[in-house]
Amino acid sequence: MKGSRRSHGDGSIDRRGEDVYRLRYRVNGQRFTKTFHGSLSEARKELRALLRAGDTGEHVDPSKLTVGQWIDQWLRIGAPGRKQEEVSERTKERYAQLVNEHVKPVLGHQPLQKLQATEIDRLYTELKAKISPWTKRPLSQRTQRHVHVVLGATLATAVRTGLLSVNPMTKTAKKPKTGDGRPGIALDETDLAKLVTGFKSSPLFRIVALTASTGMRRNEVLALRWTDLDAEKKTLRIERAWEPTKKHGMTLKPPKTARGLRTIDLDDGTLALLLHEKERYQRIKAGVPDAAEVNLSLVKLPADALMFPAVPAGGRALDLARPRDPWGVSKAFRGRAKKLGFTGFTFHMMRHTHSTMLLDKGMPVHRVAARIGDDPATLLRVYAQLTKKKSTQMSDVVNALGTAILGPT
Repeated sequence: MKGSRRSHGDGSIDRRGEDVYRLRYRVNGQRFTKTFHGSLSEARKELRALLRAGDTGEHVDPSKLTVGQWIDQWLRIGAPGRKQEEVSERTKERYAQLVNEHVKPVLGHQPLQKLQATEIDRLYTELKAKISPWTKRPLSQRTQRHVHVVLGATLATAVRTGLLSVNPMTKTAKKPKTGDGRPGIALDETDLAKLVTGFKSSPLFRIVALTASTGMRRNEVLALRWTDLDAEKKTLRIERAWEPTKKHGMTLKPPKTARGLRTIDLDDGTLALLLHEKERYQRIKAGVPDAAEVNLSLVKLPADALMFPAVPAGGRALDLARPRDPWGVSKAFRGRAKKLGFTGFTFHMMRHTHSTMLLDKGMPVHRVAARIGDDPATLLRVYAQLTKKKSTQMSDVVNALGTAILGPT
């Protein structure tokens, strides 16, 4: 059955089965054939891309395409995965880092269509023995697993586009372990209060206090605007997050997931901290000294004014819309936390702590998940971890239950 015929220079498309098409085209007078899996409209799009690659000199004979060349093509089209959707720029940069550092040196020169499962097994063996140039330690199971997942996405896309008839990854003898999955550390209330109090003399204090009391992600906190705060209702809207990328710099995007779009309640203490911070910026904008008695409600901040803008350096004027460096915030947090006695405690672990505390106090999982903008299943799997005090509580409950059932010993 024929799918679509074109003029000689435009190539042709023949239907070979259900959502299977054979693409025929010429580049510099040489004929090529490629099998494509997908809809007819997708096949037409793929044919146009092949012809365009021929015009720009980027075309590679499918039979000679190397794994490294295919990885580069896959990244250029947006690194699509199982859902056939383009990933964010930041995610694409992370994928590129993984394949460039770990996959290409081992498999990059191999012809894609001749890639064998045994060669992928060899890659996994080398990953297990590899020492990270950054940490000077063996690669973590998490990194090894990420390499496996990204390589799997590239090869699955090659199958969908007809470059491979079978994914060699399905025939490997092994694959990297998922890893221990430990999300980090969750503090108890006493330690969390000690940590937050220890930041009182730091420029990060209000950022740390807000994160500890809401469980927000770092890039959500840094993207907050004063227009997101409803002081009367004591709520905060989370509508955006910063995405730091090498290609585009800092760009705003919706939160990490659809669940990230949410409105959360604030406690009185956190609300007071935010209003005090807003007043500080209103005084700066109006040029009013701290001690002066004025009606600050008449001072309007710009609509794009951030709650926590970058601190100006070297005598530069304050720009309320200029974001802080997320990595700088995390680095400064880790350094001060270590000095306070919380070695290994990262900024993101305040999110772990907040959600774990709410769960431990009996809040329903779905409500905690809605507050932090996460999937309930993910929340239970990743964040519901035990501190030492919780282990003691569990022992107390178990002992009480046993006494109730069997009677005192």
